[in-house]
Amino acid sequence: MAAHRKPRQRSLSGNTARTAATLALAGAATATGFDGTGHAEPNLTPAQVKAKVDQLYQEAEAATEKYNGAKERADTAEQRLGSLRDQAARKEERLNVAREALGSIAAAQYRSGGLDPAMQLALSDDPDQYLDGAAFAERAGYRQAGAVARVRKQLREIEQLRGAARVELTSLTSQQAQLRQHKKTVTGKLGAARRLLSQLGAEERARFGAGGSGTDRASRDATGARDSLQAPGSATVGAPNSRAAAAVSYAYSKLGSPYVWGATGPDSFDCSGLTQAAYRSAGISLPRTTYTQINAGRRVSRSELRPGDLLFFYSGITHVGIYIGDGRMIHAPNPSAPVRVAPLDEMPFAGATRVV
Repeated sequence: MAAHRKPRQRSLSGNTARTAATLALAGAATATGFDGTGHAEPNLTPAQVKAKVDQLYQEAEAATEKYNGAKERADTAEQRLGSLRDQAARKEERLNVAREALGSIAAAQYRSGGLDPAMQLALSDDPDQYLDGAAFAERAGYRQAGAVARVRKQLREIEQLRGAARVELTSLTSQQAQLRQHKKTVTGKLGAARRLLSQLGAEERARFGAGGSGTDRASRDATGARDSLQAPGSATVGAPNSRAAAAVSYAYSKLGSPYVWGATGPDSFDCSGLTQAAYRSAGISLPRTTYTQINAGRRVSRSELRPGDLLFFYSGITHVGIYIGDGRMIHAPNPSAPVRVAPLDEMPFAGATRVV
């Protein structure tokens, strides 16, 4: 039986041939962009390429937020592990001192021969002096018993610290494994998106807001936004307080900064890294990830929005921006576009939080 084959297409020329070829290559690149397996997809229209790139960016951002969360937990575990090891080292130093003291007491007892107290009293030339010495020895015995008890307590504390350190080390190892897996997912998704976009011409990329034209548009947005910041009716005027206004001002100052996944500034950001840095500049510490930042303040409805509120998008709470008023926000979109001003309706709205 003859093998099934697609009929050979007629040769094309000019822009039509180039577009068809690049889109076919884009489909093939996407087929291997997820897990290294799959079959080449049929030719994609520019709109289909945009939809797939948007999907890849969204999936990459979800993986980025998981990476950010795992990194935060790994950093915390590493700090706790270091603290536990420091505590154990300090206790071991004190234990060594106590052991040396016990060793000196034991050596003195050995040298004294350990005579029975009644015999020592009988042989003493000065019974009164002996009785005074016996009382001292009894008190010394109590101190010795206390020293032994302290050594035993220190040994137990050190073992508890070592056990806690082992638990933290296990946690750290687990978080590091998750970091590697999330990093692999992110880089795979972003690589697939880059391969898709690289097959399109400059005109198509410009329509998508990616590449050079997208950067130019972001630059225009940044210039206009900075101008509006200086004008009456600036976005910060409607902020609920000075800290929210400071966070908005910081976001304005970072317009045009590149998107880099996992980055928290000062020169590049991912989406939650930007909002975290904005509020850090205002003296407020936010959690690292979108799905924890949404719980970092009071929830507000869309009709209540004021500048400085955090805006969250998609059902998985995988993207965040900072509201600046007039239905607009500043956010770090994805690797194809820098930090920029965008309409609130650009993505599926999931909720908002007022931090202060």
